[in-house]
Amino acid sequence: MGIAGSQGRALSLCPFQLCVLLPLLQLLSPISAWTPGSARLRLSHTDLQMANSSAVFWSSTESSSYQALLLDEDHGWLLVGAKDHIFLLRSDNLTDRPRKIYWPAAKEQVEHCRLAGKSMEAECANHVRLLQPFNKTHVYICGTGAFHPLCTYIELGHNVEEPAFHLLHHAVESGRGKCPYSPMEQFTARLTDGELYAGTSVDFMGTNAAIFRTAVHGSSQHYIRTEANQDHWLNEPEFIGSFSIPDTHSLDDDKVYFFFKETAVESNQWDKRIYTRVARVCKNDAGGKRSLINRWTTFLKVRLVCSVPGLEGMDTHFDELEDIFLLETKDTQNPILYGVFSASGSVFRGSAVCVYSMASIRAAFNGPFSHKEGPDYRWVEYKGRIPYPRPGTCPSETYDPLHKSTRDFPDDVISFMRSHQLMWEPVLPLNRRPVFMRTGTPYLLKKVVVDRVDAEDGQYDVLYLGTDEGKVLKVITIPKDNWETEEIVLEELTIFQEPTPILNMEISTKRQLLYVSSESGLAQVSLHRCEFYGRVCAECCLARDPYCAWDGTSCSRYFTTNKRRARRQDVKHGDPKSQCHDLGDGLEVVEEKMIYGVETNTTFLECVPKSQQTSVRWMVQHHPAQHGKELKGEARFVHLERGILIHQLERGDAGLYSCLAEELSFSHPIARYSLHVIEQQHIATLPARAGEKGPGVGGKHSPSAFGQIQRHYKDYLQLMSVTGLSADEYCEQLWFREKRRQKMRNMKWKQVVDPRKARVRRHPSAF
Repeated sequence: MGIAGSQGRALSLCPFQLCVLLPLLQLLSPISAWTPGSARLRLSHTDLQMANSSAVFWSSTESSSYQALLLDEDHGWLLVGAKDHIFLLRSDNLTDRPRKIYWPAAKEQVEHCRLAGKSMEAECANHVRLLQPFNKTHVYICGTGAFHPLCTYIELGHNVEEPAFHLLHHAVESGRGKCPYSPMEQFTARLTDGELYAGTSVDFMGTNAAIFRTAVHGSSQHYIRTEANQDHWLNEPEFIGSFSIPDTHSLDDDKVYFFFKETAVESNQWDKRIYTRVARVCKNDAGGKRSLINRWTTFLKVRLVCSVPGLEGMDTHFDELEDIFLLETKDTQNPILYGVFSASGSVFRGSAVCVYSMASIRAAFNGPFSHKEGPDYRWVEYKGRIPYPRPGTCPSETYDPLHKSTRDFPDDVISFMRSHQLMWEPVLPLNRRPVFMRTGTPYLLKKVVVDRVDAEDGQYDVLYLGTDEGKVLKVITIPKDNWETEEIVLEELTIFQEPTPILNMEISTKRQLLYVSSESGLAQVSLHRCEFYGRVCAECCLARDPYCAWDGTSCSRYFTTNKRRARRQDVKHGDPKSQCHDLGDGLEVVEEKMIYGVETNTTFLECVPKSQQTSVRWMVQHHPAQHGKELKGEARFVHLERGILIHQLERGDAGLYSCLAEELSFSHPIARYSLHVIEQQHIATLPARAGEKGPGVGGKHSPSAFGQIQRHYKDYLQLMSVTGLSADEYCEQLWFREKRRQKMRNMKWKQVVDPRKARVRRHPSAF
């Protein structure tokens, strides 16, 4: 039902008596007109289940809370960290015999957790939160340990087909400063060059949060952290992501960037605001002397802004970062960063996606510092003398032989760094505005991954956005004139059966798959479903999906190496007139259906476009010699979501009705009805038995069919008030259950003959 095509039909009943015709039960619904931001393709969880080539679902009865994912593209496996378990799955098919390791918390820690008032079911377990590649044969792993974090390694070995998959119990060490105590706490960690850089809390209550560098096996670097209880360093932070990004070709300039949100020190005690920050530290930071021993001497932070410019400089801000994704480019020093932000206050609620360049981030760190001064002690731009070497600079023997290490920095640099971590100028997004927004929706965006796709007319970044209701939006943005962009929602996928927040997402560009995890399970979803867009060139072109093109016979996967001249694709404009004009199958042939309506009765004509981005117009031609006219503004003609309802049929209503789909200035018919009106005095002569075919409403039922709908309508309303389902959801559930029952019945009674024993036995597939 969610992927139903534009198959027109007249008034009829659903297969189940109470599941009456949906359009009549939605008489109060407005016309199904396209609105900006509508998804072209909307697929429910049931749709994805039935389309086996599009999605595979996996979960384990032994575990839950699938928060950590680690994908190995080269070896073809996916590690999943969950409650008390680590799973190893094949990345191309999640249902292929998953392997597992049981790693529970110590019994005494579970008891201590329970006595401290924590939930036994949700918190007092070992929730695996960190999976980081250590080398070619081992993975570093950390869990909460029932509020007693611990870390160790998983050995995978060199055998690609059958990894070793052993937990090294003898190497278990404390996870303090590496992994949070609570399974609900947001944190980030990045293992690079043998050291773990983490943003997390280090106490049971989760109040002492810091950015740490801790040594992992064989590392020579010292433990180091941000200063505790200093709100101008970190003020109630929530860590979101971290990345190791080189600044120059010199390894001495390599830095680790942290993305987090915190209570802004710039706001006052009566107006506490949440700001998003990006902070950075040098990898070769060894701490300072005296007051900064084992403390960062290169730690700086800057505000990350995601806002919509408004009138008179009044911007609408999305201040709370939810997720950050680093899109690698050919230049390793200049990746693109995609951030998902939310505004969830009592006045305004919404989500936005902003894009940042490393050039703008570096410019902010190289700009002026912030400083508190004046009688009211406000934050202002620092205009005093800046010591040498510039605070935040990584020490380098090549740059300055006198400062080979941060421990060689002069006292004035150390003193300056103790109180000047915040930069003055913020980082603004590309084009100074979000590339995608959602406001007034029941959900918030929570996760993002991005795939850069080559199309016929250029390169496009395809965004996959996870929500707190278990949906995934597939979005592209197209640059327009005047620095503006057009946002297109290609798909809206309901991944999980029950509304549940998406916890994590990973993308495999090699296998063209998306992995989505939640509390209840894991889904493997194809990045493209070209065949769902339609069966003709025009529909494929209108989809504007960079993954898909018309190859002359079907809408299929687009490959840049494919030299077939028949392929058609126009992502930027989506113009079928320019792409499909020389093809005989540019439009689908629409069958004209003959239907009958009874005078003074009601008739419904169905028209459901494939695309949610299509607007619908109805035309009527009452006589072959007359021109057609558009149906609008007439009280007896009610435009509904799934078609048009004609009240009190008159003889003059007979004629040819055409439903036209319009999209991007392209119009084409998707349903045609030849309506004949039967005079009231002739009804008595028609067949009256319910199962007998006659010219009743829709030509399929006797005139009593509409009376049946009226009689069942009250029963339907009573049932809907109990179940809380919409008409679409109710019919979809009934239809799915009936299909499943039929399938089970067929399998149960399937029989085969055993030629060796000459007797009939049941086939194993029946069980």
